Amino acid sequence: MEEKKNILTYAGLRKLEDELHDLKVNRRKEVADKIKEAREQGDLSENAEYDAAKDEQRDIEARIEEIEKILKNAEVVVEDEVDADKINVGCKVKVYDMEFDEEMDFQIVGSTEANSLEGKISNESPVGKALIGAHKGDIVDVETPAGVMQYKVLSIEKNI
Repeated sequence: MEEKKNILTYAGLRKLEDELHDLKVNRRKEVADKIKEAREQGDLSENAEYDAAKDEQRDIEARIEEIEKILKNAEVVVEDEVDADKINVGCKVKVYDMEFDEEMDFQIVGSTEANSLEGKISNESPVGKALIGAHKGDIVDVETPAGVMQYKVLSIEKNI
């Protein structure tokens, strides 16, 4: 079974690379220093600082592994190559919600970058899936647990 590609925008890729660098260069050293200090306090069986530092170290290593796995299978969307007439990962989209009579803005990103609070929706989410490939003026149906929603695509902007 082939591992699925993690689709990232260039900004998303940079953010992960920066976090990985920070974890490897700074956080690993900080936690190693904490462990060393805690060890020097003697008895490890009742040393809360030591336990906390070891937990933190485990979390840091797990996150490093997670990021490396994402990056290993990363596929960066080159926004220049995206067809501007059609919605794709990396696009900013303005849609009109026909049921609730309101306009909404989305940015379509890969699942690792999705953040609904920032209006970044995954290309794998129901809305993202429905919008991918649509053109300006299209009306797309989105299957949601609440029923079918209809969005009219008002504009598509490449995110450069």
